[in-house]
Amino acid sequence: MYLVLRQIRVLVVAAAGLSGPLAMAADANHGSDLAKRWCATCHVVNADQKRASTDAPPFAVIASMSNFTPEKIAFFLLDPHPKMPNFPLSRSEAADLAAYIGTQRK
Repeated sequence: MYLVLRQIRVLVVAAAGLSGPLAMAADANHGSDLAKRWCATCHVVNADQKRASTDAPPFAVIASMSNFTPEKIAFFLLDPHPKMPNFPLSRSEAADLAAYIGTQRK
C-alpha cells in the first residue's frame, strides 16, 4: 500500500509541476548554484571539483547514464529516500538542479 501511495505522489508531482512550461523554464545556472551549495559535499558536481567526501556518483556519471532524463532526476530529488539528506527542494529548484546535472553529460 505504501508503495502505491508513493508512486501516486510521484505521478501527481509530475503532472502538476514538471510538465509543460515549468520543464522548459528550468534554469541550469540556478541549478549549478544549488549543486555547489547542497550537493558538492557528497557529489563531484563539475569538472573543476576534484573530489567529494563520499562515494556518491559524480554528476557527469549520473548524466551519462543511458536512462537519464532531467525529469527522472527531478522526480527522484522530490521523493524522499534514505541515502540522501532530505533537502527541502521546491519543484522549480528540483527542475533547475536536474537541468544542471544534464549539462554535465560527457
